[in-house]
Amino acid sequence: MSSGLGLSVFIIARDEADRIGDTIRAVRDLTDDLVVVDSGSRDATVQVAAELGARTLHRDWTGYGAQKRFAEEQCRHDWMLNVDADEVVSADLAAEIRGMFSGAPPPLDGYRIGIAEIFPGERVPHPLAYTLYPVRLYRRSRGRYSPSPVHDRVDMAENARVGRLRGKLHHFSVRSLGDQLAKLNRYSDQQAADLDQRGVTIPTWRVFVEFQAGFWKAYIGRRHALRGVYGFLTAMNYAISRHIRMAKHYEQRRLRGRSEAGPAVPRVDPPNATP
Repeated sequence: MSSGLGLSVFIIARDEADRIGDTIRAVRDLTDDLVVVDSGSRDATVQVAAELGARTLHRDWTGYGAQKRFAEEQCRHDWMLNVDADEVVSADLAAEIRGMFSGAPPPLDGYRIGIAEIFPGERVPHPLAYTLYPVRLYRRSRGRYSPSPVHDRVDMAENARVGRLRGKLHHFSVRSLGDQLAKLNRYSDQQAADLDQRGVTIPTWRVFVEFQAGFWKAYIGRRHALRGVYGFLTAMNYAISRHIRMAKHYEQRRLRGRSEAGPAVPRVDPPNATP
């Protein structure tokens, strides 16, 4: 691993043995401090990470933000790069980061990095692939991950200076349609629980439109339409997940309302009453 950049890289993972190797190989020349926090993998994730030079630690799953905050605390350098286990730093991005740290420290406090979706059967992102631009490269003294269990974001200091890099992270988020749907279903559990814990109530009328709105958000808004039939199917999966999130949220409110109202009192007919 490189030893001169003064940059830590951290990854949170669980059951990512098939993907984390590519993730680590793309960043290990950028850092002398590569941290992988595993939350109980049942496959060879930890072994693969350790063999590729990562410092591996275990922590039970506590939510996305809390898990990443724990990983931040394990890093040795103030400058940190966060990469997920299903993401790969492109060659262009690696060269850009290496150049930024080759002389004086980067001039800003944090940098947004484009995360471009890559679907099964694709080797590089579609030129118009949906791309998010969160802060992923930042100084820990000027920004920290939000402790939210579901919202994956770095909260920068109020007057922090934030720029944007040209290189991209390649996001291999979909192993298969079935795996994608299972992942989205698990995430909807966390979303519904988070809404409940924060006391947020989504209007009931959205039960009737969440599926349709979710589909068009993915198919048009996130440009899945550019991926042909496969894009249509992934948009359908996203719509199903949005519907399930709303359904679980509604069900929790309904059951909580019954619990707060107390147990139902059974009817007792008087003697000789006519049924």
